[in-house]
Amino acid sequence: MAYTDRVKQILSWYPSESPGVLTNLARLMNTGTLAGTGKFVILPVDQGFEHGPVRSFQPNPAGYDPDYHAQLAIDSGCNAYAAPLGFLEAIAGKYAGEIPLILKLNNSDTLAKIDQPCSAVTGSVKDAVRLGCVAIGYTIYPGSGARNTQYEDLRELILEAKSHGLPTVLWAYPRGAGISKDGETAVDVCAYAAQIAAQLGAHVIKVKPPKDFLEQAEAKKVFEKFSVPTKTLAERVRHVVQSAFNGKRIVIFSGGEAKDTPAVLEEVRGIKDGGGFGSIMGRNAFQRPRPEALALLKDVMNVFKS
Repeated sequence: MAYTDRVKQILSWYPSESPGVLTNLARLMNTGTLAGTGKFVILPVDQGFEHGPVRSFQPNPAGYDPDYHAQLAIDSGCNAYAAPLGFLEAIAGKYAGEIPLILKLNNSDTLAKIDQPCSAVTGSVKDAVRLGCVAIGYTIYPGSGARNTQYEDLRELILEAKSHGLPTVLWAYPRGAGISKDGETAVDVCAYAAQIAAQLGAHVIKVKPPKDFLEQAEAKKVFEKFSVPTKTLAERVRHVVQSAFNGKRIVIFSGGEAKDTPAVLEEVRGIKDGGGFGSIMGRNAFQRPRPEALALLKDVMNVFKS
């Protein structure tokens, strides 16, 4: 399809990138129900690795099958499907060219309890190219004592991915011994994570929806001095997007913990009203029976289209 003015505008924000990277960014924006709008709904299914199979898939046992998720992403009109190496190897050949794929290159599990989280690199850029992916995915934990190792590994992965024409989708999840549980989703911390992700070279940034809480004492002084609005989700999303190069980086928001449909849609409306670029929604979609999941994803896309 021809590029819309909105897609052209977004691509113009990445002037140093190669035609390969820009083409794959465009493929993400020109796929599915939201094609051409510059908005995104992506299905991520890394939860089996991150949280374990029974917690992830028993609510909807069809989800134990890798094919289920790829087909759900296609049938619902998602922009892309993101997963670790194993799930993508199980489906990439069968669904080649039907849905843009994002290979999640690092993952962690819940079997070890650590204060300073650091995900293991479990896939490669070469794997992403071999499987026909349009992007790589990676998680950083700003606030972890192991963050510098993550940043350094990411630098090399982004450089290699760019050499193959692949953009990077970066999960930026503040976490670690130096951040309180409430602080992981504090508006100042989420905004800081988005800034870090942009500075590290991410093309698409994934953060959690920010809550009306300020973690950093020094940041709180500035929020109060300049009366930065944070009472509504839309206000907080607007600040996070502003923190990613004044909105010149694509910022999408996770679906978070499982919640009922009205709560999901209320959150999505807040993201949309705040200028967020979309949602990357896993458990809230694939843990529902298929008809409910399709209906929910359709409703979410309709919010972003409106």
